[in-house]
Amino acid sequence: MVPASDGNLSLAVLIDADNANPGIVDGLLAEVAKFGVASVKRIYGDWTTPNLGAWKQVLLEHSIQPVQQFRYTTGKNATDSAMIIDAMDLLYSGTYDGFCIVSSDSDFTRLASRLREAGKRVMGFGEKKTPKPFVSACDRFIYTEVFLPAENEPEAAKAKSAKELRQDTRLMNLIRKAIEETSDDDGWAHLGGVGSNVSKQAPEFQARNYGYAKLSDLVEAIGLFETVRREKGVLVRDKKTKPKGGNGA
Repeated sequence: MVPASDGNLSLAVLIDADNANPGIVDGLLAEVAKFGVASVKRIYGDWTTPNLGAWKQVLLEHSIQPVQQFRYTTGKNATDSAMIIDAMDLLYSGTYDGFCIVSSDSDFTRLASRLREAGKRVMGFGEKKTPKPFVSACDRFIYTEVFLPAENEPEAAKAKSAKELRQDTRLMNLIRKAIEETSDDDGWAHLGGVGSNVSKQAPEFQARNYGYAKLSDLVEAIGLFETVRREKGVLVRDKKTKPKGGNGA
């Protein structure tokens, strides 16, 4: 999880128009606002082509600056190159704390790594088809299907059952390991710490990917963990845990 102090980050939002759906913009910018202020909002593509027409009204409504990049050869590499060059220019300006890269293209993997090497936060946004290397290169990666209306992306809105969640070996391992690494002697862990630990292991992790609004909802739906709510937050423990002392909650 991004620390609360990061809510004031100055961010550069760079969108690959060839690899993003105009329908995600409202949700995308609302998500960006959780991390900080979108000081720069640019979108890259060949605006002379009809396939980007759906973006034009969206750009006006959200004050996103279109950047024209002609396709000199077949493909979209010119657009990718323009985004990468701009990102490096913005990095060297020293003005921005983080970057939001909106694309499902693996071509941005090295860019994300380079920005992080420079000490910048990198949030990636792309579809579930996004190659794993790009996902892993970001501090956080959010699948954009969660921003689409339910009628357009029914699977994104459908909550997985307890059986389905328990059968997801990777999910179970992530949560159990995070609880183990952040718990006290009685096995209780603060849910916020668990979320931070999971995100470090899996940048793409979001409760919304499983159809739940919050991590607490997801953990409770699995049915294998105890949760208690306290003034300072939610505590969670594996039901199989045998306390070493008294009740740590």
